[in-house]
Amino acid sequence: MALTYDNSGVSLSAADLWVERVKEIVKKYPLSDAQTIGGIGGFAGLYRISEQLALAACCDGVGTKMELARELGNTKGLGQDLVAMNVNDLVTCGARPLFFLDYIACGRLNPDSLSPILEGIAESCTKCGCTLLGGETAEMPQVYGEDSFDLAGFAVGMVTTEGLITGESIVEGDLLIGLPSSGPHSNGYSLIRKAVREARLDLNSDHGILPRPLGEELLSPTRLYANQALKAAESGLVKAMAHITGGGLEGNISRVIPPGLGIRIDYQAWERPVIFNFLQDLGIEEDEMRRVFNLGVGFVMIASPKDTDVLVNLMAQLGETPFIIGSVIRR
Repeated sequence: MALTYDNSGVSLSAADLWVERVKEIVKKYPLSDAQTIGGIGGFAGLYRISEQLALAACCDGVGTKMELARELGNTKGLGQDLVAMNVNDLVTCGARPLFFLDYIACGRLNPDSLSPILEGIAESCTKCGCTLLGGETAEMPQVYGEDSFDLAGFAVGMVTTEGLITGESIVEGDLLIGLPSSGPHSNGYSLIRKAVREARLDLNSDHGILPRPLGEELLSPTRLYANQALKAAESGLVKAMAHITGGGLEGNISRVIPPGLGIRIDYQAWERPVIFNFLQDLGIEEDEMRRVFNLGVGFVMIASPKDTDVLVNLMAQLGETPFIIGSVIRR
């Protein structure tokens, strides 16, 4: 039987159903409708604080990548993962990150094991120009195992209503510009861990194909795209941006595409990092790979063809290696 996210214990269809349920519940309590911009389901929630300004906010975690990090005794990268999962979402609307809060829950409070995570959070916030404002650490031995822990983060930013990036101006023929990922980032790890476990693979080996040991490759931190996204927003040329997380390229880019339009992705347009080919060879079919993983593209910008070269050059000046991965089509 092929390996899938569902049979590793994670249901993307249930997640989609839950989002719809959340929308239904929130509609029953429209206290903030006058101040809210857009609805539930975007990369960041938007709250108008004046005619010219809006706050953007989001909340996310790291998922079961934590279990792999705990197993290997290498947790510092989780701090960057946590900040990236939130701030990368936040900046898709053009918002500049203001502050970040973390939530750490554990079975037993061990400062020595948690300190590297907090170091990673603080360092990553600094890289994004974001203040680490506070957080909560909860020790719950009846809920978590002695060495188990969970992470969640909350990011808040600000954007002018004039500079808000919504995707409303997207038209047929616009192009998708991809920025490279560092690997799976923080998504798909329930499936990854199941595949590795069933194949009985040594996490300390490069298996003759990987650039470094498998465990290190899988723990590569999620890239921070805040500076790149804000530069693109400042240029005034980007129509929409998408952070590629659970749901893959199509699932995430579609969140910013207006009704009546769709996307066509050329999966041959970039070189897929070897870690994804390695994982696929463990028994994950191509459709599932596309549904679960970023496949080497961690962030996407959408622009008019006439502006694409300028944006590509702008990203290159920031040290990126951008590539055109597809286009907007009419459904």
